[in-house]
Amino acid sequence: MSFEIKEKDLLGRIGKLKTKSGTLETPLLFPVINPSIQPIPPRKLKETFGFQAVITNAYILKKRYQNKPVDMGLHKFLDFDGAVMTDSGAYQILVYGEVEVNQKEIVAYQEGIGSDIATILDIPTGWKVTKEQAEVTVAETLRRAKAFFETKTRDDILWVGPVQGGKHLDLVANSAVEMGKLPFQIHALGSPTEVMESYRYDVLADMILTAKKGLPMERPLHLFGAGHPSMFSLAVALGCDLFDSAAYALYARENRYMTEEGTWRVNELDYFPCSCPKCSAETPRGLEMKAPKEREIFLAEHNLYVCLAELKRIKQAIRDGRLWEHTEMRVHAHPALLSALKRLRNHEDFLEKYSPTAKSSGFFYFDSVGLARPEITHYRKRLSERYTPPEEARVLLLVPQTRNKPYHKAPEFKKIRQLFRSLGKELSVQVHVCVYSAPFGLVPLELDEVYPLSQHEGAHPFDLETVDYVASQTAEYIKRSAYKSVALLNDPKLWADTVKKACTKACRAKGLAFDSVDANVQGSKEILSRLENILRKQLSEKP
Repeated sequence: MSFEIKEKDLLGRIGKLKTKSGTLETPLLFPVINPSIQPIPPRKLKETFGFQAVITNAYILKKRYQNKPVDMGLHKFLDFDGAVMTDSGAYQILVYGEVEVNQKEIVAYQEGIGSDIATILDIPTGWKVTKEQAEVTVAETLRRAKAFFETKTRDDILWVGPVQGGKHLDLVANSAVEMGKLPFQIHALGSPTEVMESYRYDVLADMILTAKKGLPMERPLHLFGAGHPSMFSLAVALGCDLFDSAAYALYARENRYMTEEGTWRVNELDYFPCSCPKCSAETPRGLEMKAPKEREIFLAEHNLYVCLAELKRIKQAIRDGRLWEHTEMRVHAHPALLSALKRLRNHEDFLEKYSPTAKSSGFFYFDSVGLARPEITHYRKRLSERYTPPEEARVLLLVPQTRNKPYHKAPEFKKIRQLFRSLGKELSVQVHVCVYSAPFGLVPLELDEVYPLSQHEGAHPFDLETVDYVASQTAEYIKRSAYKSVALLNDPKLWADTVKKACTKACRAKGLAFDSVDANVQGSKEILSRLENILRKQLSEKP
């Protein structure tokens, strides 16, 4: 098995996964195939839509078709010459409590039909089970995973080792670590369907990231049942490389029309908000006049076009280094999705560890949700761990951010340079200028061209959590630095005295002199005069 990562952003990867039927590009969606009621022929999924792979249920094939897929071969039976993944019947265990097959039988069946990617018969952890019940599913799944390697006979199939534990994150963590020790080529997060059906995407985010932390990063992660395009971007950002969907067909049977932002019933639409080949040639009223089967096929094909288009946007966002922005826009489609993105603050160190440290373009900062961005975490940690102020600096001069970047080239800083000329060289070298700005907190002026301190745009006015973050980071910088005094040019219009209060408290705790001037006093000459007086006073004080 070879999984080669070509591009990455956040935990999302564009990769190449080699199977015996061809190389697949990730992130990859597997349309679910049910041969009994399939609205779109599998051959058409590849020839018309371009899907590289599909997924079907080996347990259902065995139960309904017995040895026919074995005799014909899975690809010929489905009439699909791309890669085929098979599930083992674990979902049926979740729904019905048991299946009429054991681990050894379903492994042998998947080998017999020639699956490209196959799954062991794990025991899913239900959404409402107790922790004691969840422990049983984790232990039994691990037991079966270890026993599997004693029974498999083929080496050309990629096998999936599922992680169980459900909402019990300590169990998910243990399951991931133990499953990661086994030589599976692919892993999957087990039991997510009920979590998504309950719209607990925040729990799902914790489950995915907990699993990712325990699994080998070089192996792809599959998310079962991630059916709606509105959450594809979130799943990819969290580190899911593969996912499957039956929603395109299930929704079509219920006259439900997918978009990247939600779902409508056909009778709710006056216009199709889509320019795919299906929607370009039809109207909602015209579609309602069609026979039920024809309408179902129309909607299934449209839903697939929407899914494909969203995957292409996600891949381009990864390549451009803009996956966060794309995900943030998508999750605003539903509060439950936005709640999931907010949970990334609890995993920001992990996200930062595996995200690129530099990109070819800057980023957009909208509000405090973006404080979990790896760029912000990376800068905060590096400023704390690796930055030392100039040795001769005695006074810290804090000035507010300007609209223009880099800050030292902004028109406002001509006045700071004028102030330094008034102080003279001997005194001015003892003053260290730092900018307090969103979303990074505090930026030493000599660093303001370092990526991404000047390569971003933020929305004004800042929300309260962003203002609090900037204030707290500025105060933390004061606490860990060796300045003798602090002077603040305060901008109450943008920061509402929050930074001023935080600096006052930090200086009081360290016994430092602290003075400030409001930027809204009359005239820039008056501001500069007051600042000069403060700096001269602080510099004249004995160390």
